[in-house]
Amino acid sequence: MLETPVAEVRTEIRGDVPRHLARFAADRVGSLLELASEPVLSARVKLTMLEDPAVPCPAVAQVTVDLNGRPVRAQAAGRIMREAVEHACDRLQIQLARAARHWEAIRGGRPVPRPGEWRHQSPRSPRLPYYPRPAEERAVVRRKSYALARETPKDAAAEAELMDYDFHLFTEGVTGQDSLISRTVDGYRLQLAGPQATSLGPVDPSITVSETPAPRLPLSAAVGWLEAAGQLFLFFTDAGTGRGNVLYHRYDGHYGLITPAD
Repeated sequence: MLETPVAEVRTEIRGDVPRHLARFAADRVGSLLELASEPVLSARVKLTMLEDPAVPCPAVAQVTVDLNGRPVRAQAAGRIMREAVEHACDRLQIQLARAARHWEAIRGGRPVPRPGEWRHQSPRSPRLPYYPRPAEERAVVRRKSYALARETPKDAAAEAELMDYDFHLFTEGVTGQDSLISRTVDGYRLQLAGPQATSLGPVDPSITVSETPAPRLPLSAAVGWLEAAGQLFLFFTDAGTGRGNVLYHRYDGHYGLITPAD
């Protein structure tokens, strides 16, 4: 693989993280990016040390890379920060290899490997811990909005893999509906905002399709639904806007909300 230009690795620290570990993380990530298949336009490492002693793996490392205009992300948790950094770098190495295979397939006109095949090449990254904040203290502290890409469920799953996401909000290409692709034990699950799953056409075998549309709820009811179900995230149609939203638990015990941008 040819060496490509590498941008400076920026670091961000939250909590009690020693400075030398930030330098260690930047050096480790930089060494991996030297062999990236595309020019590295930017790279950022975010190191977070949670303060709650009840969390078994309070150290969280997240790496976000812009490979020639396409984002790639890896994250991991550990008992100590060095362990989290090592795990995140292991994940990044896998993500970079996936990106190289994906772009090579596009350039050569060959089919991209199925998402299920990608997942079997490496163990799934451990779920990041979140602070067990009492329910009455939780609030939506982060709102993220972006223009949804119109793509196939298979492409949405591939994007979720490259970004190391448990779920990905997108516009399903055939139906035009707001949709969610999420990881399962043996593949992926697709849920649409509306009841038109029968008009999807053929779907990759690694993806199961939910026959139940996303529930239509106001945000306050979505919070109650999420807590009652004991889930880590909830895909729902906002009662006011009619658009698909995702409510999820953040690592600090609060909620995050993802909405489509008009």
